[in-house]
Amino acid sequence: MYNSILVPIDISEDDLTHMVIPYVQAHAALNTSKVHFLTVIPSLPYYSALGLAYAAEMTKLEEFQRTALSKLDEIVKQFHIPAEKIHTYAVPGSPKDQILKLAEMINADLIIIASHKPHISTYLLGSNAGAVVRHAKCPVLVIR
Repeated sequence: MYNSILVPIDISEDDLTHMVIPYVQAHAALNTSKVHFLTVIPSLPYYSALGLAYAAEMTKLEEFQRTALSKLDEIVKQFHIPAEKIHTYAVPGSPKDQILKLAEMINADLIIIASHKPHISTYLLGSNAGAVVRHAKCPVLVIR
């Protein structure tokens, strides 16, 4: 039923990753699908705006991407999905924008995304999960 499944992973949130593992495994086993794992690296202006560091002091973006992709590859091993079914991506930008962009690019049939427990500011879903649900052109399975 699903040929292309997108799974956004926050490499800094192990608890969220563990929540989605059984759902991704089940869908990957039931379908002949490719599973696309994505991690998004906040852009350098994001860090600067928070006062965490100046852009000039930040490690080069390419190094961030290599490190993030390496970490993502390690995380993906926990899913026990055959290597020929897996594609991994590490891209800079806004998580919700990059998730939606990749979903369009790969023609995703399903997005499986974990969501934090809601806060008063996000009410029912996390802000990224909520934006993906509102704007995705395919079904979205939100795991909490």
